[in-house]
Amino acid sequence: MAMSKKDLTRARGNIRARIEELEVKVRLDPLRRHPEMHEELAKLKKEIASN
Repeated sequence: MAMSKKDLTRARGNIRARIEELEVKVRLDPLRRHPEMHEELAKLKKEIASN
């Protein structure tokens, strides 16, 4: 079943909010001691760009 426009907008908003949270944490981790944060941020940015 396809998602409605409202659901898609809400999902994109949630992704953008998570990106904002991660960007702050990633800036504080320049040595990449927590690579999972960096990978998740890259994945979310790629997902938002594809939509």
